Amino acid sequence: MAHPQIAAFARLANGTVTAHRLLAGQKTLLARTMHDIRYDAVHDEILVSNQFGQAILTFRGGATGEEAPIRIIQGSRTQLKRPDRLDVDPINNEIFVPNRDSVLVFPREANGNVAPIRVIRGPATQLRNANSVAVDPVNNVVVVGLNKLTEYGGGRGSGALLIFNRTDDGNVQPHGIIRGPATEISIVEQIQVYPPRGWIIIPQSTDWAAATPEGAFIGVWSIRDHGDVPARWKIGGPKSTIERPRGVALNPRTKEIIVADMRLNSVLTYYFPEIF
Repeated sequence: MAHPQIAAFARLANGTVTAHRLLAGQKTLLARTMHDIRYDAVHDEILVSNQFGQAILTFRGGATGEEAPIRIIQGSRTQLKRPDRLDVDPINNEIFVPNRDSVLVFPREANGNVAPIRVIRGPATQLRNANSVAVDPVNNVVVVGLNKLTEYGGGRGSGALLIFNRTDDGNVQPHGIIRGPATEISIVEQIQVYPPRGWIIIPQSTDWAAATPEGAFIGVWSIRDHGDVPARWKIGGPKSTIERPRGVALNPRTKEIIVADMRLNSVLTYYFPEIF
């Protein structure tokens, strides 16, 4: 099994390349289940989720080698349940973590066994199988991805995107719900938002067990969408090369969508000016 590590590559890399910076080793506390990595460009920090350690790790932006995190959120007071994904709001200095039946919000500079400052939880929230999140500090919304809800059949279209106000706390209703057969949402992977246009961009899969799940794609919705609505745009199908997308990032300067594909063990880059 490969050692857990974070590698940095040049943007124009094509084919087989060597990382120009590598973060790995025992002192990093990185684990195999790093399902989300976020970069805070305002404070030049890297945030990583650690399922096994039930922790959120923060590193210097320039961290390399066997370098320890500068902050760790971990412990009984955090309420973390095997955190899979996260997002950071560098404007309002907050970290958002989906937590199955809730969304936990921590101060960006939280360190140690600290309690969340807000928790979205309760029957009105409709939060179940919440496994991904993205915060839009410009439009003041939080987007949460729900995976394969059994009450909706557990198949394609049974997942959902819930949209909350950024400062919501407690048992509150989402003000937007994107769900239904036309959405084709089943398993929501890492979510990205593009605040200038109000877009939601997700890698969408259909089967955790399948090496190459049928119907995987990258979908784009609006924070103003509601109900059983298809994606505004999709990247998928044989010509896309996509097989099992897990992560997505945006490069507005070059008008590109960057996709991490778990099956291909590759990073795919698409020119997509329509969303920028």
